Amino acid sequence: MEKGGFTMNEKFTSNAAIAEAGKKYLMDTYGQYPVGMVRGEGSYMWDADGKKYIDLLEGVAVNALGHCYPSVMEATIEAAKTLTQCANYFYIEPGVRLAKIIVENSDFDKVFFSNSGAEANEGAMKLARKYQKMQGHPEKYTIISMRQSFHGRTLATLTATGQDKSHAGFDPLPAGFGYAIMNDIQSVKNVVDANTAGIIVEPVQGEGGVIPATKEFLQELRALCDEKDIVLIFDEVQVGCGRTGHLFAYQGYGVIPDVMTLAKALGNGIPVGAFAARGKFADVLQPGNHGTTYGGNPIATNTAAAALTAIIENKLPERAQEMGAYLQDELRKLAKKHPVIKEVRGKGLIVAAVVDVPDAHVFTNPCFDKGLILNCTAGNVLRFVPALNIPKETLDDALKILDEVMTEQGF
Repeated sequence: MEKGGFTMNEKFTSNAAIAEAGKKYLMDTYGQYPVGMVRGEGSYMWDADGKKYIDLLEGVAVNALGHCYPSVMEATIEAAKTLTQCANYFYIEPGVRLAKIIVENSDFDKVFFSNSGAEANEGAMKLARKYQKMQGHPEKYTIISMRQSFHGRTLATLTATGQDKSHAGFDPLPAGFGYAIMNDIQSVKNVVDANTAGIIVEPVQGEGGVIPATKEFLQELRALCDEKDIVLIFDEVQVGCGRTGHLFAYQGYGVIPDVMTLAKALGNGIPVGAFAARGKFADVLQPGNHGTTYGGNPIATNTAAAALTAIIENKLPERAQEMGAYLQDELRKLAKKHPVIKEVRGKGLIVAAVVDVPDAHVFTNPCFDKGLILNCTAGNVLRFVPALNIPKETLDDALKILDEVMTEQGF
């Protein structure tokens, strides 16, 4: 087949053209809407045909500061003009600066930078296994996660993900993983054995339907891991960096894990991930044990340093508490008008409305048509993960659209 002739100087200028080319040239792994997003600002996006959308998904909890936050974009451009990448045989100043910001605002001592949340989780699980080997327990290699969890899409993190639908088609899966039930400490104790190296848990399950861990459950996990010398990992990829009402979700529970993973909001749209460890766990990985070509590069870390600084200086964790409470209150009011909403839950600005239909796309699709980007997860859960600085008026406008859709759909 003859090919050639297309360059970056030729751009697609309409939704139809972008969607047609996307179907032809991209692997169909996302089931995209037939539109092409071309611009974002704050809590809004615009498609190639000029239509404006309120974005309550924000890249799936990525843009905690909204799209194209000025100081963050300035940091990206500054790094791009100065030094884009160099080998990790050298210290990279923005990476050192970002690590200090994380350490000085948390209970952790050292940080490793990756390019994504899945990589961060995989690195954390490697750390757990390596720690057990160092302790003279090579038999301790199993990682336990929770049912309905989500930890990534690499083979290892996909296996750690406690959802059968994520496993389908990829067997045989890597060995050394077990599953317990969220908020059920006895189910964890039933799975833990002499081979358990680590336990990984999301303080709030995102893809599983916005299910917060209880404080008692995390306290019991901490006690169990202390008793049996198991590495406790908190996956804060979706809920870290202010979303739950604290800079890091663990801080709201008063339970300190041994390792914490981050990504998504850390870079506010620029790919970056990290895992942080404390005490004896911070020195487990030594030269040659773990690495990455692009992890900690100047563009990613300078951007993330600016993003995390803006979240801290603008007190956005506190605002997430305030706006999250407001959103839950407004959704409960909506539930009185539309009894299809059976439950409202969440923590900070990760909020769910559980609807009594098998597939919540019956609401998200018409919302999209009206200019509201809202996400469906776990089948019947509407997930709200807006920017932490979303204006109250914008959130009100979004809820009005949802109200209209539910009325029009006969609910």
